[in-house]
Amino acid sequence: MMASVTSALRNALRQLEKERERIDRQITAIRSAVLDESGTARTPASPAKPNRSTPKRRPMSAAARRAVSQRMKAYWEKRKAAPGKGKA
Repeated sequence: MMASVTSALRNALRQLEKERERIDRQITAIRSAVLDESGTARTPASPAKPNRSTPKRRPMSAAARRAVSQRMKAYWEKRKAAPGKGKA
C-alpha cells in the first residue's frame, strides 16, 4: 500500500515539474515580448488615451448656481402648492 502512495506522489511530482517548465517558458516568452534588449519596458508607439466614460464638464459660476437654485426653489414651491396628483 505504501508503494502505491509513493508511486502516485512521484507521478504527481513529475507532472507538476513538467507544468512548471511549461509555465517558465511562457513567462520567458512574455518577458521578451514586453522588455526590449536593454531590459527596460517597451513603450507603445502612441500613448493610450485615458478612458473617460463621461465628458469633462465645465465649471459653473456662482451666478449660474444661484440662478439654478432660484429656478428649482420656484419649481418645488409650485409643485407643493399644486393639488395632489395620484397621492392620497
